[in-house]
Amino acid sequence: MAERPPSAAVLILHGGYETGLAAPAPGALNLPGLRMLPISRAVAHAVRGDRGVRVQRVRYTHRGWNGARKDPLHDAVRVLDDLRREAGDIPVVLLGHSMGARAALHAAGHPLVRSVVGLAPWCPPGDPVTQLAGRDVVLLHSTRDRVTSPLASQSLTARARRAGARTCLVTIPGSDHAMIRRAPAWHHLAGLLVSGLLGLAPVPERVEAALELPPGAAVSEGTLSLDRLDAGAPLPRRCGAARGGRR
Repeated sequence: MAERPPSAAVLILHGGYETGLAAPAPGALNLPGLRMLPISRAVAHAVRGDRGVRVQRVRYTHRGWNGARKDPLHDAVRVLDDLRREAGDIPVVLLGHSMGARAALHAAGHPLVRSVVGLAPWCPPGDPVTQLAGRDVVLLHSTRDRVTSPLASQSLTARARRAGARTCLVTIPGSDHAMIRRAPAWHHLAGLLVSGLLGLAPVPERVEAALELPPGAAVSEGTLSLDRLDAGAPLPRRCGAARGGRR
């Protein structure tokens, strides 16, 4: 029996390297891909009540971003185009780690994309944000990340908010770039955010409030600490449908 087209989708984008034209290592040798497996399982568990939601990994052609080539961006757009041909204009959440989060942010202008969740994202200062207008963008970053910059993530959320996005940064104290320290917190919050942004579950009250900030809000207002999120009860979304080195 043919698989029914999904009613919504979550695309998973793992990390990679600044440069590298070789194909990603296969199977268990692809460490950036392995790093996202528990995140993928957490997301699949969070959306399991709605069988119409597809959780799908984006497979890369090359292991690096490769400067102006932006290879993983094109891989993401190709999957989005295929999904649109199969299922029509369904809501999609992009969930990426490091380089994969950068690709997700760049691909957010695609008509299917409603939201982006970036884990320890790679956000160079000159990256564009206009494509994020009208999208929900939630970034998670360890305060001790030594590979990608939490300050750059904070700056991107502010720039994107001014460009018309609904944005929020959640800092995770005491963790790391690989999401190993405090791993359960990363897994739980990724699943919670994705299901919430698809309208399937509540979003933490403080995150929802940050997403509602006006374009000119102070950078600090849109920055939350994970350790303070539980102080606010979750609220339902307004609508039912979603709106060189390793990176």
